[in-house]
Amino acid sequence: MKLSEISDNPGARKKRMRIGRGIGSGKGKTGGRGGKGQTARSGVRIKGFEGGQMPLHRRLPKRGFNNIFRLEFAEINLDRLQDAIDAKTIDAGAVINAESLVAAGVLRRSRDGVRLLGRGELKAKLTIEVHGATKSAIEAVEKAGGSVKILAPKKDEGEAA
Repeated sequence: MKLSEISDNPGARKKRMRIGRGIGSGKGKTGGRGGKGQTARSGVRIKGFEGGQMPLHRRLPKRGFNNIFRLEFAEINLDRLQDAIDAKTIDAGAVINAESLVAAGVLRRSRDGVRLLGRGELKAKLTIEVHGATKSAIEAVEKAGGSVKILAPKKDEGEAA
């Protein structure tokens, strides 16, 4: 067998149906779109339309709201901190804050602040400045001989200080 003799099995490749190419093709005239009207036109679909019945999205009650003052914290667990200290990306002797975590590559961005969570175990004595921390995280840091300072949430640039 030569490279030029290789071919697909019969029926492996099927030609696509070319619609709207005469009534003899079986998919001519309306091209499988039914009659006239909105749905026969291109690019138009009635989302959520249920044939005149009240649509589901209108039958269900409205609920909740989006709080425009919501703060989005970057979260970090104790085990991630310990891994960074073991890898020597963070200096355990220095004060650990949002800027140092971002600079070390532990966090991608600090968002509205950093929140310390208690998963994992901490061996190093650390001084941490964060915008929030769980009770278990604070206890774990203090048990290791360190301290946690809770900072006030970041202010927007538009607000007067």
